[in-house]
Amino acid sequence: MTYAARLFLGTVAVLLVTVVLLVVGIDRSVRSDLEVELERTLAREVVLVRTALPVDSLAWHDAVRQMSAATRLRVTVVDQAGRVRADSDVLPDQLDRIENHATRPEIARALRGEIGADRRTSATIGARFLYVAAPGGPGVVRVAMSLAQVDDVVRRAQRPILLAGVLALALGTVLALIAGRRFARPLTEIGQSARAIARGEPPHFPHAGIPDVDRLTGDLREMHSQLNDRFEALRRRQAETTAIVDSMVEGVLSCDPKGRVVTANPAARRLLGYGDADSLPDLPLVFRAREAREVLDTALAGAAVEDRQIILGERTYLLNARPLPAGGAVIVLHDLTQQKRLETIRRDFVANVSHELKTPLTAISGYAETLITDGPDAETSKRFLETILANARRMQRLVDDQLDLSRIESGSWAPSPELVAVEPTIREAWTLVEPRQGVAPRLVVDVGVDADYVLADADAVRQVLRNLFENAIRHTPPQGTITARAVHEAGGIRLSVIDTGTGIASEHLPRVFERFYRVDAGRAREEGGTGLGLSIVRHLVEVHGGRVWAESELGRGTAVHSWFPSTGNGQ
Repeated sequence: MTYAARLFLGTVAVLLVTVVLLVVGIDRSVRSDLEVELERTLAREVVLVRTALPVDSLAWHDAVRQMSAATRLRVTVVDQAGRVRADSDVLPDQLDRIENHATRPEIARALRGEIGADRRTSATIGARFLYVAAPGGPGVVRVAMSLAQVDDVVRRAQRPILLAGVLALALGTVLALIAGRRFARPLTEIGQSARAIARGEPPHFPHAGIPDVDRLTGDLREMHSQLNDRFEALRRRQAETTAIVDSMVEGVLSCDPKGRVVTANPAARRLLGYGDADSLPDLPLVFRAREAREVLDTALAGAAVEDRQIILGERTYLLNARPLPAGGAVIVLHDLTQQKRLETIRRDFVANVSHELKTPLTAISGYAETLITDGPDAETSKRFLETILANARRMQRLVDDQLDLSRIESGSWAPSPELVAVEPTIREAWTLVEPRQGVAPRLVVDVGVDADYVLADADAVRQVLRNLFENAIRHTPPQGTITARAVHEAGGIRLSVIDTGTGIASEHLPRVFERFYRVDAGRAREEGGTGLGLSIVRHLVEVHGGRVWAESELGRGTAVHSWFPSTGNGQ
């Protein structure tokens, strides 16, 4: 039920009760006043009747009948014993049948010498009377009057009272309806405004012209303004927080007390292998590893977990978890996989570089000590110095190759693609590494159709070819052949260096492009190899957006292919 209906019905109910109480009160008041006035009148009449009553008892019957006819009152004469001696409404021969009146309240009082009165239904007549008795005659003289006259007067008075009450009720109902609408309309509109505020819609604030209602409207308007300011501040903070969390490289997840994911930033989805639109399963299903489940259970139990390393699949994560005040937890994932890989690379690099430098340093140190202490002849000294120089150059090449590789891997070097003539570049790179005449394999250059130029950095192409030639020369006998081939292939140019040397066993092929990996480590060191040539080739080609791969058959030679895209997709 609406407020207007409740206000209207309540007002009508109050009016109805008021009118009913007013009518009943007036009825009783009028009746009481009439009966009091009638009692006074009868008191005067009974005194007159008492005075006019004859002394002769035989004349009492006629006298009371005459006085009753004159006054329209019932007149009764009662002796001191309470016996009725005369009654205007009873024949003389029937008086003996009337019960004793000594116990009647008005009779009893009159017998005590006072004027008594009483209202009751007459046992003789069967009608309601007002009795007034006074001492006199043989004992008491009493007059009575029917209250039906009073009832008639009250009923005649009730009609205008009821009419006035009905009119007042009708008028009050109309006024209640008008007032209810006037008061309820702004309150209803205020309620609608409050609901609009709750829905986030613009509210309409009414002007009622009623001070209290307008004050309420003003308070609601002020509250709406403050709520807007606070919501805007919350939205800004939420947007800032969301932007910060979304920009984090660490994965951030929050879940409810049952482990259901509530929020997950893009980094968390990426680390766990889910797309932006994918729905995440519950965390107990995501964290299936025992260590990860322990972290989740601990956080959901209300305890914090810091810096716990776990392994999920093939990746290593650092987990931090905090319980939320309202239940649930927030979990931060930091991917340590790359860091672990770099640590492994660094450790292997230090070990490999130390190992690679140890041999030339030992040779340099040994031959230098011999020259100082033994003082060999000139021929021996020259041979020792040549060995020292060769090992120093080997160390220099190792340092230079490592610096080149670090520069490429760190991203500090970027290619400058240009159209590079393939055949001149092949021959230029060959002259840089060609051994003395008679000990070098034969070079064959094969440049295919539409493969005259490659779009790449010229220095990078020369270094790729130089490293491939050096590697091929070390594993190819002097009577062998090294072929440099250029072919237009799949939207790019494939440069291949193919030798007829010792070849590589199939189990070694997947690893030949790793740094410091050698198929025959002893032989490569003896021939001055650094173990970084093919690794440099792979990085130089891949930084152009290309790829490298090797094909080999043990005892029949090796082919190393490097493919450069024609679009110059340098990184």
